[in-house]
Amino acid sequence: MVAAGHHHRSTTKSSHKPFKSRYATKGSLKARAKGTAGKTEETCTRKTPHQQVLSKLERRNKARQIAANKHRDVLRAGKIFDGRRGAARIIAIVPLCADGDAADAVRRLNGSLDIDVDVPTSGVITVGIERFKQKVQYVIPPRQDFLAVLDACKLADFVIFILSAKEEVDTHGDSLLRAIESQGVSNVVTAVQHLDIVEPAKRRPDVKKSLLSFINHFFPTTEKVHSLDAVQEAQNVIRSLCTQNPKGIRWRDARSYLLAEEVRWGETEGLVVAGTVRGKGLKADRLVHIPGYGDYQIEKICAWAQEEKFAKPADDISMDTDAPSTELEVLELPTVAQDDLAELAPEEEVMRDAEMDENMSTTSVHTTNPQSVLLDDHYYFEEKEDERYTRPRRLPKGTSNYQAAWILDSDFEESDMEDVEEDEDGDVGMRGETSDGEEEARPEDGEEGLAGESKSMYAPTEFGDDVKSEMFLDPSPEQEAEQIRAFRNRQMDAAEDFEFPDEIELHPNVLARERLARYRGLKSLRSSKWETAPDLPHQPAIWDRLAQLQNYAATRTKVLNEALVGGVIAGTRVLIFIRNGPRELADQRPNVVAVYSLLRHEHKKAMVHFSAMPTISGTIGANREDGEDDPNSLTTNPVKSKDPLIIQCGPRRMIVNPLFSSSSAATKNDVYKFEKYLHPARTSVATVIAPLTFGSVPVLYFRPQAEGSTNPTMHLLATGTSLPATPRVIAKRIVLTGHPYKIHKRLVTVRFMFFNKQDVNYFRPVQLYTKRGRSGYIKESLGTHGWFKATFDGGIGAMDAVAMSLYKRVWPREAVPFKA
Repeated sequence: MVAAGHHHRSTTKSSHKPFKSRYATKGSLKARAKGTAGKTEETCTRKTPHQQVLSKLERRNKARQIAANKHRDVLRAGKIFDGRRGAARIIAIVPLCADGDAADAVRRLNGSLDIDVDVPTSGVITVGIERFKQKVQYVIPPRQDFLAVLDACKLADFVIFILSAKEEVDTHGDSLLRAIESQGVSNVVTAVQHLDIVEPAKRRPDVKKSLLSFINHFFPTTEKVHSLDAVQEAQNVIRSLCTQNPKGIRWRDARSYLLAEEVRWGETEGLVVAGTVRGKGLKADRLVHIPGYGDYQIEKICAWAQEEKFAKPADDISMDTDAPSTELEVLELPTVAQDDLAELAPEEEVMRDAEMDENMSTTSVHTTNPQSVLLDDHYYFEEKEDERYTRPRRLPKGTSNYQAAWILDSDFEESDMEDVEEDEDGDVGMRGETSDGEEEARPEDGEEGLAGESKSMYAPTEFGDDVKSEMFLDPSPEQEAEQIRAFRNRQMDAAEDFEFPDEIELHPNVLARERLARYRGLKSLRSSKWETAPDLPHQPAIWDRLAQLQNYAATRTKVLNEALVGGVIAGTRVLIFIRNGPRELADQRPNVVAVYSLLRHEHKKAMVHFSAMPTISGTIGANREDGEDDPNSLTTNPVKSKDPLIIQCGPRRMIVNPLFSSSSAATKNDVYKFEKYLHPARTSVATVIAPLTFGSVPVLYFRPQAEGSTNPTMHLLATGTSLPATPRVIAKRIVLTGHPYKIHKRLVTVRFMFFNKQDVNYFRPVQLYTKRGRSGYIKESLGTHGWFKATFDGGIGAMDAVAMSLYKRVWPREAVPFKA
């Protein structure tokens, strides 16, 4: 026989043609359409432009429109610089090394185009470049003047950092670089000097690579380091400066500003500042801020002719008195809606009459002689609370309150009596029983339910789940003092305790209810209501006169939109006549003078908040040659709340004593925990009373220099941004800790938290907790030395610690303008 061959099953299956739907029955059509009933062509259409499926022609047209819009935005951004009468491009020159020469860098840039002009060692110089039909304005601040360099970079469209091929960036240059990066900077160009003296020549590309790696750490978009010793590379730098559009700084471009080209003083016209308007339109109704001098009103804005120059010195005022101001073309005058210089609301608007205060006091929480600590928005154990629960009397059934007042307990026999008790309204009722025939637990029975039969003080007492406690005797004063000393020494000898950073220790002779009278308890720091009435006597005198923004987001949008229209347009050369301007500005003639227009309400004081994140240099300090720790670092010299600091927020600089608080997410009650220190590597929120600032504006924190210090470098501690001016409540927390002396299941005897019975009863409503997560409440006081029993939601260990958190509100301090 011939064996049959083995047949393998085919790996592919032929698919049959699907059944035509037009021949399907109605039932099959319904089955296929199940779940899609009610959907029509209109409801299935994609509504938003991103959801629509476009055809090839539509996609091509959309891409063409996007390109046209981008091209129009580029032309609009560069229109201010077009032509010989356009605005000059502001270029700040910042040497980062000790041997850097900003004036030599400007001469080499001009020399690459055969432009020969005198370049001062510091100041502002304007140069016209015919080759590109542009004007550039070099700003050369003194390298040792830290604040002048920051002011120049805030104004600049381009910042040129000068590196050296011979020396490294010193500590001063590193601090400048970090501060400039943090405050916001426009386009950055990096150049190197002294590269031609590096020998052999083949090492020069390696030097440029090293410098590029260094600058990329701060500005990653930098692609090349240019050598100013080579004419071709210097021409490339000039070409990029004249053809690129500056990206700008967002907070600066939302306002109007100018770099002062000339400043003069006249007896009749006062202070006059000349320059070119930049940013948004300059309005005469808005206040202007001059860094280092303050806020001022504008008298008028006039056109500054192209050929007009301030030829005469500032002390020669004959020109100002003889030449009338009417010869100038007035571009804008202030209206009746001009902002005033008042920082606070008038006193008559915040004064309240006696009736209003009396009404407020009647509706507020009880604050006169409280029997317990304030918990959330109410007091426990008030004066009338003893009347709520009266001891039941044995009276006939149905006896009213009036009848019970005339009945003596000895008038009836026990067989005729029933246990009755009075309710809160004074009515007498029967004492209830449970379904098992047992009496219901009363409030005086405590948290453990119905108490057992009362015992003599010399017999053991039972509580709850057969918990037995022996007779309690107060220790002698000598024994108690020795026990407290041993317990607290053990706490101090332990490692740093991060579980309770706000722990305090009360002296045995100090009454906690008096020492902590301003503190209160909170069930939840994030959600419990914060009663403001007890804080009114302690608030600052100007608190009611500060600006209160009901809707910060809406106010910010409205104010920023106002700056978009009106005013003298950007690119116009103007003369700003400042009302009551400082004469010393014209006499001193600083190297860099800037004028910033403020938005509406930005002169008014309010409780403002800034985020604060310590920098790496602020945490560990600078590397010192002697190997010692930097005294300005946070690790060596930590910053506490209310320590004086210098902050820079946009155009302003202020001396502040900030309150630091947690930077957690927004809470329901706007209550945030106070922080005693500015901790490294952790973001905090600094709160002060200062002028309002709208938008996200960069903030820099500097440590004030010691008196007599000759070091020009300001140490940058932290950076951050301005936050919405919300009514933030900053609550300072303290933690009282006690020692669990005896533990029986959930019942614990605690000592050394309080030292008298009255304090225990006063703080009895506040919740207790342990560092291992257990929570409980005070059950009863033991003896007269502050020991007490507490019940918890679970068993605790002998090594655990019992704690209680109390809070009080702290108030921010007022900022002072900084003058260098």
